[in-house]
Amino acid sequence: MAPRIDHYQWPGGREALLRFGPDHGPVVIALLPLFEEANRTRTFTVGLLRKLADRGIAGLLPDLPGQGESLVPLAALTVAAMTEAVAALADRCDAEGSQVYTLGIRSGALLDTQARLGGRWRFSPQTGDELLRELRRVWQAAGQRGGAEAMTDPGAGPIEIAGNRLSPPLLASFAGATPFDQPGVPRRVIRLATDPAPADRRIDAAPLWRRTEPGDDPALAALLADDIAQWLAACAA
Repeated sequence: MAPRIDHYQWPGGREALLRFGPDHGPVVIALLPLFEEANRTRTFTVGLLRKLADRGIAGLLPDLPGQGESLVPLAALTVAAMTEAVAALADRCDAEGSQVYTLGIRSGALLDTQARLGGRWRFSPQTGDELLRELRRVWQAAGQRGGAEAMTDPGAGPIEIAGNRLSPPLLASFAGATPFDQPGVPRRVIRLATDPAPADRRIDAAPLWRRTEPGDDPALAALLADDIAQWLAACAA
């Protein structure tokens, strides 16, 4: 089944999304990594959602405020706006009678803190501080000087990192942020074998977000789709 173009409303306006799989049953909202990493992982995530659809699981790939085709200016973006949009989409799915889960990849795992969910499945989740360190390395590699203080100076204007104009208040809001761990709500963390951070399972695969160009790994997508399907079945038991 081909993905269908849809949209959703949040308090700040209307955003596009791609819908995969059936219209009923559990639904997984995929949250891409932020900024330049999303461009490198979107093809892979679409393939993963297709494989979930083949297993009878619905998937949504939303454009969040300031990301994808959103009309919200990136320089005016806030983390609160993105988490509010995810919460609004989750509430819509819940109102339609679906049990809602998120699939957070890398920094995308930081964006479901306000959503009411049946569970959170995460692939190589990042903290906000880890995201800031990645962005700082990219910024400095482009010839910029200064550390985190220069990036988050409230008196400075937006700075450009890998083609993204990011405001200091936005960058500062990531400091100390961690993926939400809600007591009593199922959570599963998958990491690469080379990642020493805590995980429920480790997988031997290449990190797509390290590539200079967008990439894909159908075998990894199939493996993760099986893991998600088994986890959802356990959540529903």
